[in-house]
Amino acid sequence: MSLILYFHPLASFCHKVLIALYENETRFEARIVDLADTVSSADLLENWPVGKIPVLMDTARDRTVPETSIIIEYLQANHPGALKLIPDDLDAALSARLWDRFFDLYVSVPMQKIVLDRLRPEYQMDPAGVSEAYETLKTAYSMVERHLAGRTWANGEDFSIADCAALPALFFAETLSPFTPSYPNLTAYFERLLARPAVIRTLEEARPYFQYYPYREKLSARFYQP
Repeated sequence: MSLILYFHPLASFCHKVLIALYENETRFEARIVDLADTVSSADLLENWPVGKIPVLMDTARDRTVPETSIIIEYLQANHPGALKLIPDDLDAALSARLWDRFFDLYVSVPMQKIVLDRLRPEYQMDPAGVSEAYETLKTAYSMVERHLAGRTWANGEDFSIADCAALPALFFAETLSPFTPSYPNLTAYFERLLARPAVIRTLEEARPYFQYYPYREKLSARFYQP
């Protein structure tokens, strides 16, 4: 098997790539990385010293592929499946890439800012930054709510890279700044995402690790029960 994915089952950005892989039933070897463990992370750091996950290794092509959006594009170009996550049409492709970046930058990034702040000692906490992150989430929710009117998926009627990015971003953001039921289009979209087999599989595999999520007490009972 030529594809190796370095990832962690609790990491939201890793979920994005897992959903893409599972949507196309792409065969790969999964290697869980604990970045706090030098032994566990040694192989990853040798190939990608930045130490961020996920990272895809393609041994057949001798390629190291980091960054979630790049990984998904690489898979479509070199290990294509039945579902094209980036459309052939230029305008549709630009839209898919735009909303992919939107969910990463304006939902995932502020969500992670809030989560990571909870792990800091009190003297290192950033209340101003956390407050700004909450405001960014509210702005993002409103923009997505308007965008989704009349659309099944983020890019229209076809599931795309944007939806791979949306699910993990929204899944964890909902625990911090709930969008249900105040944003009906966004809420219905989230439920459609949760019904995808690839999403169900990704969250099932993450379930044993939800106990380590810093805001686990805010996870819905359908996903986590202490």
